[in-house]
Amino acid sequence: MTTINQSARGSAPEVATEVAPETAPILVRKAHGVAEIVLNRPASMNALTVDMARQLSAACAAIAADSATRAVVLRGAGKAFCVGADVRLFGHDMDSAPQISDQMIEALNEAVILLGEMPQPTIASLQGPVAGAGISLALACDMAIAARNVSLNAAYTRIGACVDVGISWHLPRIVGLRKATEILLRGDAIDAEEALRLGLVNALVQTDEIDAQTRALAQHFASGPTCAFRTVKQLLKRSFDNSLRAQLEDERRGFGVCVTTEDFREGVHAFLGKRAPRFAGS
Repeated sequence: MTTINQSARGSAPEVATEVAPETAPILVRKAHGVAEIVLNRPASMNALTVDMARQLSAACAAIAADSATRAVVLRGAGKAFCVGADVRLFGHDMDSAPQISDQMIEALNEAVILLGEMPQPTIASLQGPVAGAGISLALACDMAIAARNVSLNAAYTRIGACVDVGISWHLPRIVGLRKATEILLRGDAIDAEEALRLGLVNALVQTDEIDAQTRALAQHFASGPTCAFRTVKQLLKRSFDNSLRAQLEDERRGFGVCVTTEDFREGVHAFLGKRAPRFAGS
């Protein structure tokens, strides 16, 4: 697979080295400041394996450290985002289920942490079934855009399992404790409109427009003020643990950092000149 990479300063595109063959369970594609992570087992609706989870974690770590990447998209190949762990792995050898699940959860936990702590804005692009750990991965991203055919199902208890990979942390922060309890204990499917109403996704688009709309949102972030985006992300996440006084101080320090950037200088000049800013990400 040949990918195109463009630096944060808008230099001419360069042909990047091949990241992975198209048959790999995780693909990474980079173009114009956007890194796209693709869950790539479409025949299994991108059900997760241990190797796939480890590759996902490694991909997230590499992208988080890439200063040329200014926005990140996580999506699934084919007609589904991700249906969670491949339950067939447990059915083949029930005695090995504890070991397999522990290895998979360990790798996925690291991926969830990396997605949440990445300096770049992260977007989950959702369509079709989203279940189990697939929901956790989607919630770990900063935003989610969904096709109208999306269906979310945290059906852990339906197979006698506990929730995992951060869903019990993210979900109550988005929908509240009582609703999160209902969702996780009942295990009922949530359709697209309900997902939007609950705040599980930020926007719904027609199914045949999901790729184009995701690219447009990612490019919006990739062409924006990188330091400002990073600082806002950090402030929002810290706010849950901070007192108001501490949060005000963090905001003051963050603003002080942003005003030293070239993007701030460009933003002020563009505002005064009544033109659109051209942010370089520096």
